Amino acid sequence: MSLRICILETDVLRPELVEQYQGYGRMFERLFERQPIPAQFSVYNVMQGAYPSDAEQYDAYLITGSKADSFGSDPWIQTLKVYLQERYQRGDKLLGVCFGHQLLALMFGGHTERAQQGWGVGIHRYEVKQQAAWMSPALEQLTLLISHQDQVTALPEKATLLASSPFCPIAAYCIDDQVLCFQGHPEFIHDYSRALLDIRQKCIGEPTYQQAVASLEQDHQGHLVAEWMMRFVAHGKGAQTA
Repeated sequence: MSLRICILETDVLRPELVEQYQGYGRMFERLFERQPIPAQFSVYNVMQGAYPSDAEQYDAYLITGSKADSFGSDPWIQTLKVYLQERYQRGDKLLGVCFGHQLLALMFGGHTERAQQGWGVGIHRYEVKQQAAWMSPALEQLTLLISHQDQVTALPEKATLLASSPFCPIAAYCIDDQVLCFQGHPEFIHDYSRALLDIRQKCIGEPTYQQAVASLEQDHQGHLVAEWMMRFVAHGKGAQTA
């Protein structure tokens, strides 16, 4: 049985990066091709107003990262929030990454804001706080590529904290068996992160830039997070897992 995942893109890439990387939806497709649970994907750019028809059925909806603020008042963000509330009320599973992680936290009663810590960039290490059956392979620490200046600063009441660091105390969480979110970017690769760092060098400041570039010498575990996400979706659905 193959899972059906709807990827809701909440951004378009910078023009100079489109030819090589296409978009966040395509990045996630390439990432999930590396994990053992079969899945099919459809991509809709909600910032441009694209959504699946009501007739289409998916096992989960994944909300990508974005340059936009999750607490922004843009009309497309408000439309997305209404759509996700409807999906949640129907019992659909929701996956959030970076912007998606923050938006879902806001929707369910948490808090998101511009982080006093400043930009988080490069490869970051988190302590895994909880172990669930779908978190296989199991890890005590998790490394992910990151690029964010906002953070979730208060969890929704029903949420369980999954990963944390001193820089980003709320780095991953779940809400029962229906919502799973990560601040980091499992879909990023080193080359894309370096390209973003170079574009934002002046914005993030030279010391942070140099530290982030140096961190790219390490490996990251985005492929394992992708497997966790698919196991989370498959959990309770009877889907085949390796």
